[in-house]
Amino acid sequence: MNSILRLIILLMLIQSSSVLVPAITSVAPAAEQFRVEIQAGPESHEQVPITVPIRLPNSLQTVDRVELVGPDQEKLVGQITRPSLLATDSSPEARELVFIVPTLKANETRLYKIQLAPSEPESKGHFSWDDNEGVFSQLSYADRPILRYMYAAPDTSSPEALEKTVKVFHHVFDPKGEQIVTKGPGGKFSHHRGLFYGFNRISYGDKQADTWHCRKGESQQHVKTLGIEAGPVLGRHRVAINWHGRDGEVFAKELREMTVYHLPGGHLIEFASQLTSTKGPVRLDGDPQHAGFQFRASQEVAGETKAQTYYLRPDGRGQPGETRNWSPDKPEHRNLPWNAQSFVLGDQRFTCCYLDHPGNPKPARYSERDYGRFGSYFEYDLNDGHSLPLNYRVWLQSGEMDVPSVAAHQHNFVSPPQAKIITRP
Repeated sequence: MNSILRLIILLMLIQSSSVLVPAITSVAPAAEQFRVEIQAGPESHEQVPITVPIRLPNSLQTVDRVELVGPDQEKLVGQITRPSLLATDSSPEARELVFIVPTLKANETRLYKIQLAPSEPESKGHFSWDDNEGVFSQLSYADRPILRYMYAAPDTSSPEALEKTVKVFHHVFDPKGEQIVTKGPGGKFSHHRGLFYGFNRISYGDKQADTWHCRKGESQQHVKTLGIEAGPVLGRHRVAINWHGRDGEVFAKELREMTVYHLPGGHLIEFASQLTSTKGPVRLDGDPQHAGFQFRASQEVAGETKAQTYYLRPDGRGQPGETRNWSPDKPEHRNLPWNAQSFVLGDQRFTCCYLDHPGNPKPARYSERDYGRFGSYFEYDLNDGHSLPLNYRVWLQSGEMDVPSVAAHQHNFVSPPQAKIITRP
C-alpha cells in the first residue's frame, strides 16, 4: 500500500510540474522585453521616487513586483500598481511602474532592464494594510506602523461622541513607529487633527457649510475604500468621502488617495484628492487658520514644548516661537514652494516638511502656529462637471533639516527625472 501511495504522489508532482514550468518560462521573456529610461534635468537627485506608465501583456497583468537591472548590474526593486488618482491614463489595462533611485547626477541618463523579481516573504521589506473595521485602517512597513486613517461614522449617541467622529483624517507615526506624532480630537482646538483637509467658508445656492469645524450639522463621512496597494516600494489607499452640509445632504464627493513611499530616514507621504460638486456651483473659501490642507502635531506640542517650535522656510530658519501668517496687510507669506515645521515630543525633535505642487490652485496663503498646526489654503469655485484636483507631499523625519535638504524633496516632487518605457521585440 505504501508503494502505491508513493506512486500516486510522484504522478501528482510530475503533473503539477508540467503545468508550472511553461507558465514561468512564458512570463519571464515577456518581462525582459521592457526597458525603462530615466533622464535627469540640470540638477541631481537623491532618493527620488520614479513613476512611469506601462502597458503590460496579459501574461504579466498579475505581476506586482519586478527587479530593475541597471548599469554595472545595479539592482532596484520596482512595484507595479494600478494608476494613481491623478494619472492621465486610468483605463483598465493601464499600470504604473514605481521605483526609488538612490542617486542620479545632473543630466545623467540611465537605462534599466526590467525582469521578474525573486520571491521573498512579505514580512521582509513590504507594506501592508490592516483594517480595524469601522474605526481605522492602518498602513505599516514590515511591523512598523506609519499611517492610520480614522474613518469612524458619526456617532450621534452624545454631543461628545459626535464631535470626535464628525470628520475623517490621517494620523502619522514617527519614523520608528513608536508613537503617533499627530493630534486627534480634544486638546487645544479639537477640530485640528493629523493630516486633514476642509474649508470653513463654503457656499452653494443659498446654503453655507463649514467642513473644518463641523459644528452645525456638517460632516465628512467615509463611504468606502476603493482600492489598496501594498508592496516593497509603496503603500497606498484610495477612499471615497462625502461632504455633508448643515442639512445632512451631500453637496460634494471626494476621492482621496494617500501614498507612502519607502525611503530611508523618514516618511514620504503623498496626498492626492479630487473633489466634485453634487449641488451645482460650490464656492470654497476660508482663512489661513481654518481651510485647505494642513498638518497638526501632537497635543503635547501645544501643552509642553511649543516654545521650542520653529519654522524653516525658503528664506531661512525662523526663531523659536516666531510664526508668519498671511493676511491682506501681510500678503508676502503666500505661494511658498514649501514650508517646514520643527517640533519636539518628549526628548525627540522632528521636522515635518509641507511640499506644495505648482499645479494646485493659487494664491496659496500660508499659516503657522507654534503649537504645531501649519499649511495653506486657497479660494476656489467648484463648478458642475469639473473636479478640483490637489496634490501635496509631506516629509517627516527625526532631527533637524536645512534649506537645501527640504528643497531637494521639493525638487524631487515637482521636477522628477523624465522616464519612459522602451519595448523591445
